[in-house]
Amino acid sequence: MAVAIVSIVPVGTPDASLSSYVAQCVDIVDSSGLKYELNPMGTVIEGDTARILEVILKMHESVFSDRIARVLTKISVDDRRDKPLSMEGKLESVRRKRGL
Repeated sequence: MAVAIVSIVPVGTPDASLSSYVAQCVDIVDSSGLKYELNPMGTVIEGDTARILEVILKMHESVFSDRIARVLTKISVDDRRDKPLSMEGKLESVRRKRGL
């Protein structure tokens, strides 16, 4: 099980707002069946590493259009194999260490 965060930014959009592109990408991850959380700076996805990367590629490709010829995609993957890994588990570990 892996946890990844992805941020996809189209270059050369007609205006400064990117929320329509974000919504389009979130629709893709939502329909994938993978667990995810949207945050102000990206989308965190939990699941099998290969499946996560497959979904991220679909998200990345979906942004290209006749107006968008360049897309910047930033990905960070935490793939732990010695014990179960989850979004909630990562947060809980920090909470425990903070005494919360």
